[in-house]
Formats: sequence, C-alpha cells, structure tokens
Amino acid sequence: MAGTVHVVGAGLAGLSAAVSLVERGARVVVHEAAKQAGGRCRSYYDSTLGLTIDNGNHLLLSGNTSALAFMRTIGASESALSGPAEAAFPFADLKTGERWTLRPNAGRVPWWVLQASRRVPGTSARDYLAPLGILKAAAGKAPGQGGTIGESMDCAGTLYERLWHPVLLAALNTDPKESDTGLAATILRETLGAGGKACRPLVAVGGLSAAFVDPAVAYLERHGAELRFGHRLRSLTLGVDRIDGLVFSDESISLGPDDSVVLALPPWVASDLLPGLPAPQSHRSIVNAHFAVVPPPGSPLLLGVVNGLTEWLFAYPDRLSVTISGADRLLDVPREDLGRRIWDEIVTLTGLAPELPSWQIVKEKRATFAATPAEAARRSGAVTAHRNLVLAGDWTATGLPSTIEGAIRSGTTAAHALGRSAGACGQAPARGAA
Repeated sequence: MAGTVHVVGAGLAGLSAAVSLVERGARVVVHEAAKQAGGRCRSYYDSTLGLTIDNGNHLLLSGNTSALAFMRTIGASESALSGPAEAAFPFADLKTGERWTLRPNAGRVPWWVLQASRRVPGTSARDYLAPLGILKAAAGKAPGQGGTIGESMDCAGTLYERLWHPVLLAALNTDPKESDTGLAATILRETLGAGGKACRPLVAVGGLSAAFVDPAVAYLERHGAELRFGHRLRSLTLGVDRIDGLVFSDESISLGPDDSVVLALPPWVASDLLPGLPAPQSHRSIVNAHFAVVPPPGSPLLLGVVNGLTEWLFAYPDRLSVTISGADRLLDVPREDLGRRIWDEIVTLTGLAPELPSWQIVKEKRATFAATPAEAARRSGAVTAHRNLVLAGDWTATGLPSTIEGAIRSGTTAAHALGRSAGACGQAPARGAA
C-alpha cells in the first residue's frame, strides 16, 4: 500500500485498524489526543483505591473471534484473559436469596434447556424459545428496521427477569424493551446461537491495557508505525472528493496523492469534523463501582445479580467491582450514596464485613450509543464520500452494539475498505471484516 495512512484515534478501533494496516505493509502514523492509548478501554492508577483499575469493567466471550484474533496478532499473553473452563454463569437473586448457575452445553444443539439443573430456576424448556421472535423480526431487515425487542418477544416473566433482561441489557446498554432487534439478533447468533463453546466468559483480570493496549502499541512500534500522543485533530481540509490535509493543535499536515486517513473517533467528534455525517446522536451511561478488598475465597470471577442495584459483580484478585448498565437514572445520585448502597449489596452477596472499604465510583455518561432502532439506523459504514477517508469505531455499522468485539471488528473492516480503495482487491480479507 503506497503512501502514509494517518490513523486518528488510538482507542481499540484505531489500534485495530493500525495493526491491520501494518500487517498489509502500510506506513502508519497514529495520532491520539490523550497522553496514552486505549480510549475508553484502558487501565489507570486510582490514588483513592491505591490500585490500578480499568475505566470500565468489560466482559468478553470465547466467541468474540475478532478480539481474540487481534490478541494473537499483537502477541498478548494467553493469561491476559481468565475464565472458567466451560460456559458457566452464576447468578444470585437479592430478593429471594436464590442462587443458580446457567450452563449452556458446548454444541449448537441446545439440549441444556432440557435439564433443570442447567436452566434458570422456575423456567421450562419451552420458555427459551422466546428469542426466536427477535431473530424472526430482524431477518432480512436493514439496520433499525426490525423494530424493538419489546415488539418481538414478551418482556416479562421469570426467564426474562432472570436471564434475558440482564444479558441483553449488559450487551446493549439500553433497556431491552426499546432496543433494536437487529443488534440483539447478532448478539444471540454469535453467542448462545453458536453454542456454549462461544459463551465462555473471559475477563482481563490484569487490566485492559495489559490485555489489549500495551501489546498493540508494542506491536506497532516493532513494525515501524509512528505513534504521536497529545496530538488532537482540530479540523480536516476537505478537497473535491478526498481529504487534502489534517489540522492538529500544533501543526498542519498536507496529504499527498497516495496518503489516506482512518478516522477512529467518538461519533460526536467525528460529526463535528464531518458535518452531515450519519452517526448516533443519543447515548447511554454506565456506572462502575470499585472496592479495595480481596474477594472471599471461592468467589466466582463474574456473578450476575438480579433484583438489586448491582447487576454484575467482578471478583478481581485485588478488588471487587460492580457494573450497572443503562445507568442514566444514576447520574445525579451522589457518589457516596451509590457507594454505600452497592457495598451493602456486596455484603449480602459475599458475607464480608459491613465496614465500607476504600471505594471509587466511575460514571461514564456517554459510554455507548443508545441501541435503539433509530440510532442503529444512523450508523455509518466504513466507506465515506471521500475516497481516501474511512471510519472506524464501535458506533459504526458493525452489526454489533458498542462492545470491544465491535470496536476491533470496525478497525479491521476500515483497514480492508481502505485497501480496496487503494487497489488492493487481490489481498486476503482482513480478519473480522464485515
């Protein structure tokens, strides 16, 4: 690939695009406004806790093929992700005190629903047919045209409250009743629909930076890519059908005839740089809570929680962390109140002493785009009207909601699209390209 490719944004989407491009032999320069790579998926030292934490708890699944392929390419340690040997999801009901473990079988034929010991308590095998309505509603429909989950399945009852609601809310970060069936259908097809072998939970217990960011930066540097941090893009110089230049806070770069750009920025930033760009306009928040306490022996790495404020409890080696999705209702709640309420639930779940340890609450107001039909229809593809500009980001039209898998897939898709526009049609498709 001739010329230089300027990748603007060093989140996972930008890093994925850059890695795919250097694999193709491109000369790559990565520009990042922050002083470090990773974007919304990175680790940092929190002085209140005295610990290194992630700026958001993230769960991956063994069926996240793009994310796992990316890790293999950059040489990330196999121990960077931890999880059980099989698909197993322990749950606890704070209202009733019941506990159970959902255990899908490895193969595609879901015989596990026939065994009460593998199902949600109080449910029958027939109950698990409900998501077929989602798949039917989304079949053959354009993004955003399949309606909402609430229109395609019954969003009530024991199984919905104890399985479909927490799982779909975690994946979509939007109330499932108002979420897009197309996004939900993709999640179901790539996880439970693919069998338990695709559903084994994986957590970056050593931090997201150690698992994804640091190995990617090291890989790019080894392969001759240039990374410029503290380099904020202010504007684009638009030509007739291409980008002629990049204007940063401290310099302007003129693009040669063979130079190109991957714009891997949040949708609100990309829209400011490219007026009229189709992009999601509504977003949903996530609240994470961290407590500096060693989990009790035998604590599951991940615990789903129903009938409480807590939704997912992560047991890291040096702390307990909680994630609450679709958390707009909590943005104005005082941090002290949230910390106390969540800790009280943790005490009930773990049997730990009630004294509140050092804690931290992280509220991310625009964590993901709202996974509604309207917002799904606004997502842009990788290709733009400018022949030397492509887009990457978990908000682009990956077919997935805002996830690590979607971000990484968007990067490889963008790199592949740029390769095609540069006449590289004879090259093998990039991994994970949609």
